[in-house]
Amino acid sequence: MQSLVSPAILFFALGLLASLLRSNLQIPEAISKAMAIYLMAAIGLKGGVQVAQSGLTIELILAGLAGLALSAFLPLPVYWATRRLGGLDRMDAGAVAAHYGSVSVVTFVTGTAALEAAGMQVAGFMVAVLALMEAPGILVGLWLARRSAGPRSTLLAPHLSHTFRDGSVILLIGGFVIGLAVGPVGFAPVQPVFEGAFGGILCLFLLDMGLLAARYMFRSGRLTPALVALAIGFALFNGSIGLLVGILIGLQPGSVIALAILAGSASYIAAPAAIRMALPEVDPGLPLTMSLAVTFPFNVLVAIPLTTTLAQSLG
Repeated sequence: MQSLVSPAILFFALGLLASLLRSNLQIPEAISKAMAIYLMAAIGLKGGVQVAQSGLTIELILAGLAGLALSAFLPLPVYWATRRLGGLDRMDAGAVAAHYGSVSVVTFVTGTAALEAAGMQVAGFMVAVLALMEAPGILVGLWLARRSAGPRSTLLAPHLSHTFRDGSVILLIGGFVIGLAVGPVGFAPVQPVFEGAFGGILCLFLLDMGLLAARYMFRSGRLTPALVALAIGFALFNGSIGLLVGILIGLQPGSVIALAILAGSASYIAAPAAIRMALPEVDPGLPLTMSLAVTFPFNVLVAIPLTTTLAQSLG
């Protein structure tokens, strides 16, 4: 119950409720973008500072390799399931696979905030793992969509450059490098801004995400019950694989759960942009609705509180 009644999750639920009630509550787009910039810069900066304290470790290297492997592997079962069980064609299934192979920054931020509130520390290097997991899943999803489409299947690199230049990736990596360079001493003067205000801004941002997720639910005309079930199943299946991998490579409990949260999340920022560029013939609404309107709320309202509570119970 403590995890469920955290302010961030309750603000997300409030956004869902306000949209379902057709309220005129809304957050201006410019403010929403500013909050997103702040959250990504803050999480990258704090992660870099933590790594500056701990230094380069075997755990960091193993976590990075595990993140890359997970991001490359997870689109494969997603593609198979959406083709066989969801009834999607090759192009749509590849687009969905790209979304679920990549990761959600906001889900990670929400999860780490919940873990830290529960007294479980997440290693700073998990921010670097997050950045590493952005692109490989998108690459594999695009390959799956194009693998039998002739010569065009070999021309994916120009489209993927957009992913590496995406603002979220630049902010995360840039913030991480800055935190690594300045360390705890350099971070101290800006700590009240990037740490003290973090929880409050996260609450307001999740309020906006709740409003947005409910709107996508209303707009979608292709979201069948089978695809809704798959969107929830992917969060559970992928998250379980991430959990097992984290345990096998010996991460600390908080970082194990963070890796599970990353694996069970789905991109709705970097992946849609890459899909629009590389697969213009695909309707981006379906994979975006699955990731944002189904998987994201499920992770925030169910999976994150559940895994946090389970981790606390298991010590």
